[in-house]
Amino acid sequence: MPVIKSVLSCLLFIPTCLYAQDAKKDTITSYQLETAKVSGYLTEQPLLTTPSSVSILGQKAILSQNSATLLSGLNTVPGLRMEERSPGSYRLALRGSLIRSPFGIRNVKIYSDEFPLTDAGGNTYLNLIDPASIAQIEVLKGPDGSIFGPNSGGVMIIKPNGFQKDGESKTAINLAGGSFGFAQQQFSTVQHINKKYRFSVDQSFTRSDGYREQTALNKKTFQTAHYWDYTPIASLKLLALYSDLNYQTPGGLTLEQYQENPRAARPATANAPSAKQQKAAIDNKTLYAGLSHKIKIGDRLSNTTTIFGSSSKVENPFITNYEFRDERNLGYRSYFSYESQDQWNWQLQVGTEGQKGWYDIANYNNHGGTPTDLQAEDKLENWQHFYYARAKMIIANKWTVEGAIGLNKNQVAYKQLHPTVSLQKDQISFGTTWMPKMSTSYLLTPNFAIRGSISSGFSAPTIAEIRSSDNRINTELKPESGYNQEIGLRWEWMNRRLITDISYYQYKMNNAIIRQLNENAVEYYQNAGKIKQKGIESSITGFIVTPSTANHVVKSLYINSSLTYHQYRFGTYQVGKDSYDNNKLTAVPDWIIVHTLQLDLAHQIGFNLQHNYTSKMPLNDANTAFAESFHLIQAKMQWGFKFSTNLQANLYLGVDNLLNEKYSLGNDINAFGGRYYNAAPTRNFFAGLKLSY
Repeated sequence: MPVIKSVLSCLLFIPTCLYAQDAKKDTITSYQLETAKVSGYLTEQPLLTTPSSVSILGQKAILSQNSATLLSGLNTVPGLRMEERSPGSYRLALRGSLIRSPFGIRNVKIYSDEFPLTDAGGNTYLNLIDPASIAQIEVLKGPDGSIFGPNSGGVMIIKPNGFQKDGESKTAINLAGGSFGFAQQQFSTVQHINKKYRFSVDQSFTRSDGYREQTALNKKTFQTAHYWDYTPIASLKLLALYSDLNYQTPGGLTLEQYQENPRAARPATANAPSAKQQKAAIDNKTLYAGLSHKIKIGDRLSNTTTIFGSSSKVENPFITNYEFRDERNLGYRSYFSYESQDQWNWQLQVGTEGQKGWYDIANYNNHGGTPTDLQAEDKLENWQHFYYARAKMIIANKWTVEGAIGLNKNQVAYKQLHPTVSLQKDQISFGTTWMPKMSTSYLLTPNFAIRGSISSGFSAPTIAEIRSSDNRINTELKPESGYNQEIGLRWEWMNRRLITDISYYQYKMNNAIIRQLNENAVEYYQNAGKIKQKGIESSITGFIVTPSTANHVVKSLYINSSLTYHQYRFGTYQVGKDSYDNNKLTAVPDWIIVHTLQLDLAHQIGFNLQHNYTSKMPLNDANTAFAESFHLIQAKMQWGFKFSTNLQANLYLGVDNLLNEKYSLGNDINAFGGRYYNAAPTRNFFAGLKLSY
């Protein structure tokens, strides 16, 4: 193993990134990567000249390893880090830390096509979505409150199956199983009925016993998407998702407990029972639905209007209480887009987006997984809306200039029903905030572009932070805000067989929100003053051996490497009598380097290999405890064959943590008593069969 790690360390100097576009099969001499298109900024534009940092992840990359999780695919994106502390428990950071997200995702705005998945309270349940139901993901990096509303990390846009204009009708079923009781069934069909109507249906069932005690997962999902061009000038999109998710939560271990028995759940103490005794878990049943309408108003003007809503029933038995949450959201998004047809090549969008959320939260005593006496009961309402305008101009087909501005308003009303003597109610207003952005890109050559941008970030406290598990309404939290400055370049070289992307940014954040835990592992949040975030992201992707239909043993060799460097430091940050000025930001590693290799051989044999190096990171604000660095290698071998002209089979075998590293993932940050560690699985295997028609 030391020899293998030494070889891997030498590879760390390779620049790194992602691109995930399906390639056209052609001769080697004429081969080029297909031109990537970015649609996240309200209109479609080439990735090369987009004046912002963007990564595109295709379905092949999303499902390159285990199809039960998004972890492997999303972690190939420079600047993005995803953790899964137990099966189904996602945490995600985009140009930031994970200290605001014990579960769920905050500080990143997430859409499914035109439909906002991030609720009015600022939380996103990304773990409700089955990876096989996703056709593509666009990652827009850096704070961008101008046209997307509150966020200080970035925006992620998921493209579900069924909305794509290109492609053929297809149906697939995937059956898989593996270590630690893993079993999965996925069904997906995309049908192009005619040129005007297409739809998809995706259904899945996933279970796992988990590596540790108290980490079992049961997940059922159903998603359908419909696209209808009902007239030559108008179209409708329908998206509906239902998910029934239950996963157990084991709790963190001290370093001594982690070293002695990493598979154990949090044990009992003199003052509290164990996670297993309390049957600690999260049960989430969510229904989400939305309808989007687009219409052309003349040759140059169009309008897109979206309405959506969701309902979530969440139960969370925990060590100190048993929580019930009833969350309901309704929202809209509408914008007009005008695109010129003259020599100046300019466009303008004006729009608005808003959500109203209702959150009923009640906490009871937890007696061995059974709720008993009521501890607290609160009702909260969140109203968040913003207005925005964006203008873009392309000068002489070389110079792209964009400007955008948003006006955001966010307020929370609450009623405390118990245990107060009389009804307590009030309102928290986070004021009205302007969120501007300016960006530009210039083509120095037809295949080389430089870019720069200045953007504002704004992220109000989420409902889960205002009313956290300490059962208090925190009226003192302030929104995160700041400005991001960034420069970068993109280079398509070797006849567009390889693409390089590099960016450098500085983001100065004010009032950063930090998660803290008390002696009972009950969380609360506070503002940490200023944070100075500097980073470098680089990537290279493309074909070393270009795809060929010739009778060769090696059909293609694709590489994708990404490098992320963080220099994140606290500015002025005081907790009680302790000062953490200039300390490293909690839960942020200095280096993340990911290499991916896809090798296609004759007879439809393929290999996918991924290496992830993550350097050590501080686990508390004082920087006195660190999670060790690790090398994670994942590999997958597959063999495809045909039963008939239309029926294709694919057998695959995969291994996770090939080097059998002992590492902690999804650490509990600032944990009382040093209970930071959540052990990740040792070497484990999975295998499956996918049938496609």
